Amino acid sequence: MSQIEQLLKYQQEDEKLIRLEQEAASSEERKAYVQAKNFMSKAPEKLDQIDAKAAELERMAARLSAAYQELEEALKDFDSLDEMVKEEGANVAFYKKSALSLQDKIKSLKGEISSLTAAVKAVDEEYKSLKKKVIAMQKQYKESHAVYTAYKEQKKKEMAVVEEELKKLAKDIDPQVFSKYQTKRSERIFPIMCEVKADRCSKCGIELSLAGKEAISSGGVVECENCHRFLYKK
Repeated sequence: MSQIEQLLKYQQEDEKLIRLEQEAASSEERKAYVQAKNFMSKAPEKLDQIDAKAAELERMAARLSAAYQELEEALKDFDSLDEMVKEEGANVAFYKKSALSLQDKIKSLKGEISSLTAAVKAVDEEYKSLKKKVIAMQKQYKESHAVYTAYKEQKKKEMAVVEEELKKLAKDIDPQVFSKYQTKRSERIFPIMCEVKADRCSKCGIELSLAGKEAISSGGVVECENCHRFLYKK
């Protein structure tokens, strides 16, 4: 059997291995497992984000509490305003201006408290939602891990049969040629051996050079200048 025939036979068997690898990588079992795994790995980060929001809301609450205390102290000045006006002739215009200023501050504080309440509610709901998802995903992760592990073991057995056949076929291939084949395989070039048709690569369509045509005509193998596959002619 010629080297070209041996390589084609090897490639035919290798295609089975690639198909099994692709099936394993794109299986529903793997997708379910990866989805659960990714969620569980990102859950602590999401929890940290919620904690950061809660800490910011706590700081906001402390600031509003301090602002409320200041307003409460300022309002005490108005408790005995009537007596001060009657007995001491207090400046009514001054207190009126102060009252209007306090009114604006109270209105602003009320708005901030309303926003804080809404924000606290939103963070609380976000935390409850995350907690619920984590509990559900923990169960899914455990189940999907078991299913995927079993599926992967089955695929490994199927791959092992193909790999054993590939080892046998590789013994009859020139080591240098086989090394180049493996390099191209690792670069995800497949199929690696392609037939030349009308002096063109049957995969990418580029025409062979004069030197390439001569080599092909004499039964040799050349490398496509464009897609870098091995080209041969029947």
